This record gives sequence, structure tokens and C-alpha cells, in this order.
Amino acid sequence: MKRIIFLLSIVFVLSSVTAQEITGDWNGVLSIQGMKLRLVFHITKTDTGFNATMDSPDQGAKGIPMTSAKYDNNVLTLEHTAAKIVFTGTLDKMGFVSGNFVQGGMTLPLMLTRKEVVVEKPKRPQDPKKPYRYISEDITFVNNKDSIKLAGTFTYPEGKGKFPVVVLITGSGAQNRDEELMGHKPFLVLSDYLTRNGIAVLRYDDRGSYASKGNFAKATTADFARDVEAAVQYLKTRKEINPKKIGLIGHSEGGLIAPIVAVSNKNVSFIVMLAGPGISGAEILLRQQELIGRANGIKEEDIAETKEMNTAIYKYINDIKDTDSLRNVLTNFVKAKMQENTKLPSDKTAKELAESQIAQILSPWMLYFMRYNPTPTLEKVKCPVLAINGSKDLQVPAEINLQTIEKALKKAGNKKYFVKELPGLNHLFQECKTGSPNEYAEIEQTISPVALETMLKWIKGL
Repeated sequence: MKRIIFLLSIVFVLSSVTAQEITGDWNGVLSIQGMKLRLVFHITKTDTGFNATMDSPDQGAKGIPMTSAKYDNNVLTLEHTAAKIVFTGTLDKMGFVSGNFVQGGMTLPLMLTRKEVVVEKPKRPQDPKKPYRYISEDITFVNNKDSIKLAGTFTYPEGKGKFPVVVLITGSGAQNRDEELMGHKPFLVLSDYLTRNGIAVLRYDDRGSYASKGNFAKATTADFARDVEAAVQYLKTRKEINPKKIGLIGHSEGGLIAPIVAVSNKNVSFIVMLAGPGISGAEILLRQQELIGRANGIKEEDIAETKEMNTAIYKYINDIKDTDSLRNVLTNFVKAKMQENTKLPSDKTAKELAESQIAQILSPWMLYFMRYNPTPTLEKVKCPVLAINGSKDLQVPAEINLQTIEKALKKAGNKKYFVKELPGLNHLFQECKTGSPNEYAEIEQTISPVALETMLKWIKGL
């Protein structure tokens, strides 16, 4: 499932303004649930008007294209229809654009300035500090099937030896090798912990992200699985590792990918599923939307209405395989729902809004994810499996997913698996209060020691 982020991509078309007034970089900070989230808008002039991109530095997002905007009488209005985002601000004589950022039912003040904004970094006590007590190398390897060069970091203990090794597989969204999210670097913390305890680790930037090549926007879960295959092949060339002890640790979508690779690659000797899905993507999203909505205080009638609409959309996606036919059906369906229930902006038609939302739904990744059922693959996994989840995970709910995973592994005849729900932990395996994604940034802890110790003890026991 896609990670929870507050901002999504948009394309700006600005009018009625001169390049000297509005082009360039605009910086601002949103205060959300105690978290400071920086935004940077880059506005440029084109032959037909203006374009802009957006960065969210604290979420590791750069160069995101934006969809529509207006500038009239010093009032700048920026809109992202699919995410229900609107920013309206006034350019004053001092050179500031002051206004409100609205997403859904949340309204936040936002002031844009030409100057770069510096915010205090959140406390992350688990982040390792250099010098490390092990060897860390920046490396590259190639996915020969797709002709993509991937960049990452390989860490291994000092001294001679053939060390067990794991490949870390990120969750959904364009992730860097540290799986960085809201100031947390879970994979940096995990790799440091494992390497200090005698296990080598390879982590890398997702294809098309950061230092890795390729096209992230067109990639699906199956494509990311081939990248993991390439990582395993690379590890076989390293003299420091034990080729009979190559494991995969996947978080969230990474927990979906690990079994796919384990079934097709005999070099994989074990896998760890961290909040890995056991049910279909469509069912994951329905449960996620309901649980997070309730945790955030959304009215029950609104939750029920959203669930009803999304259930119908997901059924269309499952039943209609031709993308053009699916696009037409979904556009008409969403347009009708919007006309019934939504107060449309004066300059937007229901058809335009529906098409912008459908474009995201019809992305290659989303279609694959919603249609994919991991159970048949899990029923073929023969290598040892550790599947753990937090009891307060609202993104991949623990009970239904762990039960389904265990049932599938039993059917596979797998004799070496361990399934455990860890009390009080959220989707990132942090000790938390509610499990809501709104807490992720507020919590100083990156990964609970209980989760780290569970993984290490299990791997060491193989």
C-alpha cells in the first residue's frame, strides 16, 4: 500500500502574472501534528504560461509536477484535485505569499518566502553515528533483465569470515536506501543493528529514485522483485558473505516482494516479512482507509460512504482487464458520485475532477497492487519465514494479515516459520498510542528494540 504522505504531485499553469513577480523558488513550512514539513515550489515560465514543481524535503520528495493554479489580483490559488489539496495565498508588498493550505477537512496556515527555510531536525536517538564499528561501502549493481543500474550501501562486520547477509526491501513509494520517512531512517537503524551483530546488509535506492536509475513511475511490484533478484546475484559475487545464508527482509510492500523472490530464486535461504500483506491489495486499502479514518476522527457515515464507493471501484478494477474500458467506466462512475455528493469548484467540471483521480488509480503500480493476491505465492514458499506485525498497525492490520500468512505457509508444508503480533507497535514498528500515521513523526523512536531483537534472535537461530 502506498505510504501515507500529506502532499502529492500537481502541474501548475499560472496566468495573469509576470515572470519577475512569481517565477523562482518559494519556500514554506506546514505544522502538522507537531511535525514541521517543509515545502518548496519551483515556478518557471514557458511559451504558454508557467509550470511548477514541488519538493517536500522532509519526505524525500523532489521535482513533483503539479496540476492547476491561478494568479489574479495578487491572489495565488494552487490545487491538487485528487488529494483534495488547495492552497490560496496573497502576494504582499514585502514579497511573501500568505494564506491557507487545505487538505480534506484540515486547514493549515502557510506562508511562502523566497528565502530557504531551515527547521530544527527532529530527535532520532537511534540513528547511528560515524565512525561505524563495521565496514560500509557505497556500491552499484545491475538488473540485467531490465538494464537498470541500482545504487546502494553494503555493510559487513570487520574481520575475516563468511557472514550471513540480508537484502532490505523498502515499502511502497519512491524510497531511498534508508527507507526515509518523516525524519526517520528505519533501514539505516536496522542495517546498523544487524551489522553490529554479525550480519551483513545490502540496502539500496528504489529504481528511478535518488542514485538508482530506471523509471519508478512505470514500475510495478513485479519489477521491484526483479531488482531484488539482481541484488541477490550481486551478493553472490562478494567474498565476505556466506552464499548459503542469503536472506530478504521486506517492509510493507517489501514484505509482498520477498515471497515472490523466494519462490523463484533458490539462493534465498530465508525471508522476514515486516508488516507484509497476506491479503489482496484492494482489501488492504479498504481496511486501511477505514481504520485510519476512524483513528483520525472521521465521522462514521463518511467512512461508510467512502468504503461503499471504493468497494465498487475496486470491483470494477478486478473485473475489467482492458485499461481503456476500465478508464471509461470509472470516469463515469466517479463523475456521477461527485455530482451527487461534492460541491465542485466553480472552474472545474465533475468530468475533469474524475479524470484526474482516475489517472492515479490507473497507474501501473496501483492496478497491479490492487489486483495482486499474495496467498498463492505464499503457498509455495518453502524456506524459513519470520512474519511479524504491530498490533496497532493501521496500514497493514496485523490480525487478518498474519492469520492469512500463517494459513498459506501451513498449506505450503513449510515447517520453519514463525508468525508473531508485537503488542503496542504501529506500521513502522514504533511504540505508539493509536497507530495513526499522524504519530510517526512525533515519536522519537524509529524501531522498537523488541522488533529488532525478534529479528536478530530468529535469524541467528537458523
